[in-house]
Amino acid sequence: MNTKRVTGWVAFFGVAAALAWLPEYISPSEDADSNEAALAAPAKTASRGALPASDTKAKDTPIKDLSPAGDLFAAKSWKAAPVLATVTEQAINPATVVQAPSLPPVPFQFVGRLHDRSDLQVFLQNGEKIYVVRNGDVIDDTWKITGISDLELSLVYLPLHLSQTLSVGSTQ
Repeated sequence: MNTKRVTGWVAFFGVAAALAWLPEYISPSEDADSNEAALAAPAKTASRGALPASDTKAKDTPIKDLSPAGDLFAAKSWKAAPVLATVTEQAINPATVVQAPSLPPVPFQFVGRLHDRSDLQVFLQNGEKIYVVRNGDVIDDTWKITGISDLELSLVYLPLHLSQTLSVGSTQ
């Protein structure tokens, strides 16, 4: 197994070396081409009637500068150049209408009351919740009970400090 591997590597390097040196042996050198062309050119031109090639003219002509002008690494894009937007000034309206915060409706419904010897308790309902409140209680950090009478319940909406009343009884 090890000899197969060594043989394979030797064959690989041998082929690589042959490919590297092979072009030098196949193509003749440039010096031989130029000498053969100079000797063969007068013979060919004389027989065919073409003008003789002059090597001196080719040697005297300067080599053209083929290097590109400008920045080689300039940024190029197929997209069109962006157009800058124009800015127009608009007058600011100093008389903006600010709406004053309004008092929401009382979310509670009167369910009933319980009159003990010393205090009066009122049962209020908000959705499915039932609250038992007395004078001075705060409901959900939003409503405060400020007074309870036979006909009305006084509430204060705490965020705006505005008061409202809720009917809790009849005159009959």
